[in-house]
Amino acid sequence: MTLYTQADVNIRKTWFLMTGFLIFIILLGWFFSYLFNEQWILILAVVLAVFQSFLSYWNSDKIILSLSQAQGPIKKEDNPELYRVVENLSITAGLPLPKIYIINDASPNAFATGRDPQHAVVCVTRGLLDKLEKVELEGVISHELSHIGNRDILLCSVIVVLVGMISLLSNWLLRGMRFGGRRRDDNDNLGLILLLLGLIAAILAPIAATLLQLSISRKREFLADATGALLTRYPEGLARALEKITKDPAPLRTASQATAHLFIADPLKQKKITWFTKLWLTHPPVEERIKVLRQMSV
Repeated sequence: MTLYTQADVNIRKTWFLMTGFLIFIILLGWFFSYLFNEQWILILAVVLAVFQSFLSYWNSDKIILSLSQAQGPIKKEDNPELYRVVENLSITAGLPLPKIYIINDASPNAFATGRDPQHAVVCVTRGLLDKLEKVELEGVISHELSHIGNRDILLCSVIVVLVGMISLLSNWLLRGMRFGGRRRDDNDNLGLILLLLGLIAAILAPIAATLLQLSISRKREFLADATGALLTRYPEGLARALEKITKDPAPLRTASQATAHLFIADPLKQKKITWFTKLWLTHPPVEERIKVLRQMSV
């Protein structure tokens, strides 16, 4: 399988995953509507699933840019060097020129978002512009353009909203279990078993959704690294950029657990200690990414 066929596979997996999330949310709503014998729970789950899917598809980029306190879009005269780098690499990649935003923060980092290449955004921090050399900046921009070309940006943006919805729905259901329902009054073993299963489902659903989100994000970083290196034909530029971004000690103030997986490297500067903490990492180990990039240079 080539790099380009892998990108096609990722596009199909994106839609399968989005469909799976919607089915999962509806099934969760159906289970609890059956458990409490309350039809409105299922109706609420369906309405939420449809509404959040529509909202995340059309407005996820605006939500993410607002959360990140990004400023823009910039014009060529605002930052000619950055504009030229993005423009030239977009032409090389055969992509429309994305909108360019800047986060006024000293921590070096970047991300891409949007629903498709025609509505894409590349966002960089002020620290990235100040601390990286031109070839390193080109490596970062090529990585973000690769996310756009590989159609990662829709999945990474939409999944933020879907995972948040699962967590919200599970929280509501856990609160509702305090008051119970008609089935909690059933004096039979089946009622107790269903109640126990409902409690387990409400607790584990957001955890499983978050782990799936992080796993998908980690896998897609390797593909974007490889595609970006092919775009610039200089893998060392991206490798050096990743080293500088990772070694910079300052966390990105506007980043959060909800948006951290969008960035090229972990913006929260979390300490990676045990096997358990690695489950919750938003990015693959940077040492592995740099190793792969430098093997491409050989």
